[in-house]
Amino acid sequence: MSAEHPPENPSESTSWHKALDLDELADGRVTTVTIGRRSLALTNHEGRYGALDNRCPHQGGPLGEGSIEKGWLRCPWHGYDYSPHDGRPPEGFDDAPPCFAVEVRDDGVYVELPAEPERPRSVSEVMVETMVNWGVDSVFGMVGHSNLGFADAMRKAEQRGDLRYFGIRHEGAAAFAATAYGKLTGRLAGCFGIAGPGSTNLLTGLYDAKVDRAPVLALSGQVPSKVLGRGAFQDLDLGGAFADVARYSETVHAGSDHAELMTLACKTALIERDVAHLIFPDEVQDLPSDAPAGGPDGRTGSRAIAPPADVLAVAAERIAAAERPLFIVGAGARHEMPPVVALAEQLGAPVVTTFKGKGLISDAHPLGCGVLGRSGTPIASWFMNESDLIVAFGVSFSNHTGVADYKPIVQVDDDPMALGRFHPVEIPMQANVAVAAEALAAAIGDIEVDGGVRCLDHRPEVAERWAIWRAEKASRVTDDHGRGVNAAAIFAAMGRHVPDDAVLCVDVGNNTYSFGRYFESTGQRVLMSGYLGSIGFAFPAALGSWAAVGDERKVVSVSGDGGFGQYAMELTTAVKYGMDITHVLLNNSELGKISKEQRTAELDVWQTSLHNPSFARFATEVGALGIRVTDAAELDEALARAIAADGPALVEVVTDVALV
Repeated sequence: MSAEHPPENPSESTSWHKALDLDELADGRVTTVTIGRRSLALTNHEGRYGALDNRCPHQGGPLGEGSIEKGWLRCPWHGYDYSPHDGRPPEGFDDAPPCFAVEVRDDGVYVELPAEPERPRSVSEVMVETMVNWGVDSVFGMVGHSNLGFADAMRKAEQRGDLRYFGIRHEGAAAFAATAYGKLTGRLAGCFGIAGPGSTNLLTGLYDAKVDRAPVLALSGQVPSKVLGRGAFQDLDLGGAFADVARYSETVHAGSDHAELMTLACKTALIERDVAHLIFPDEVQDLPSDAPAGGPDGRTGSRAIAPPADVLAVAAERIAAAERPLFIVGAGARHEMPPVVALAEQLGAPVVTTFKGKGLISDAHPLGCGVLGRSGTPIASWFMNESDLIVAFGVSFSNHTGVADYKPIVQVDDDPMALGRFHPVEIPMQANVAVAAEALAAAIGDIEVDGGVRCLDHRPEVAERWAIWRAEKASRVTDDHGRGVNAAAIFAAMGRHVPDDAVLCVDVGNNTYSFGRYFESTGQRVLMSGYLGSIGFAFPAALGSWAAVGDERKVVSVSGDGGFGQYAMELTTAVKYGMDITHVLLNNSELGKISKEQRTAELDVWQTSLHNPSFARFATEVGALGIRVTDAAELDEALARAIAADGPALVEVVTDVALV
């Protein structure tokens, strides 16, 4: 039998679709059925079936979740009534959902539906195509009711192979993942949330990007413009909320130049190495648009800025005259290192890194001296104390870095605000790090000082200092108080197993300090939450790193139990997308760094203990490889197994909080 009235346009092409089995819907019930992209409310009342559009014409309530009361189908949101057979409202009302013809056949209940209309190109599609043109190939986020139009545009881009979308469990992880992508590659990734809490959850990860100078594109859904500012559900002033964190933040309106807004967002994020943010009111996302997409052609220039000739000449003379120059490289030199290393080799000058720059020169290099500062090695601090000139490339001069401000300093940075940021330096040089290093090498090669360059060849001294430190580290590896594995042993084992070209994402806490001191980098790219120091960074950063490098390079992350607990459920994200990530979890059931700080302040240790599950068992339960280590003798086998695994793996190491 069929519904009482046919589709409104009888000439429209239609086709029949099976919607239900004969015994699937009991009399007096209603259910939701999806056919293609169309959602229907199927009813069975007094032996007759009805098929209505699932959206209540009042405010879009899901009629298929309603109930049949006294012969009427009642909307679950506001109680509006409709005939369950043909959708007609009670007398005196004229709103009615579309209704479709129904037939009961031998094998089930069929519905006659018109062909799905071809959707016109939308504002969201213009903007997605534009961000793809700017190099965005990865977006991390959560789809929800106020960002569905933009999400569908990304779905289409993913179908075309232009974009990859990673659905996460918490938007904070999405922001950290996009930030790590930017830190690792210098390119742009996106993070995506709904109005209200979905967008405010992005803020911590975006602040990490801002203070560490990483490009990130944040994309926020928003409530419909007509209810904005009226206290509607999830109605927040997102422009105000993001005003401090975003270098660029704009709301997309119906009459906006949509491609240009996305172009300005992407350009700002990349050029300023900062956060750009766009807000998409719900009704704007699906508006039709035939505007062309934008892109970077003709919008940017080369950033390979050469140093001024007069500054270059003075700096070259100063470096050539130094006996014990020390090179310090920071995260600002991340993509510029070969010319810097070549210059150090030309001079025989030792090279140390900031903690954010760890790994930019291998600790196996004859001039590599490890990390300077609180998370550093005694080798780096020795050469800092003995130096007669500091040559700093891309260094922020953070108070944690430990650069001696009383030393004469040549500072190279492409950001004019970074030069002499906290105190005057002898020679500030605004230039691209790689270009400046090459220019200095050429200029110094032409300078004669007392018959030749005076800089001592520090390779023998570097080797001597490493021998002293390695002997000390080896003695600490055997420390055992019977309360778990010590940090020196863990990072020595990681040094034996983590591939030289791996990406290493580290967290915040005692585990991080120990990593800086004990792990000898041999080419790995190290990512961390630098200036912000946000606990929980490591594992979401591993998601973003994997999106950047795929299976071409191993991704390894390290955290304590406190850090991993922040975003532990993102392990399910790694499993869902088959991410080849190994996480090393140092579990001491305590926020050990906070306990240490309380003791240092001569306070009682309070509220730093943690109640933990078996993280290895948790990993196994969600589909990853989980391994638990309780003895240092088990480390090598566990790490080798985890790193060799195809897909996500977690090595939980029970550690001694006192042996860091």
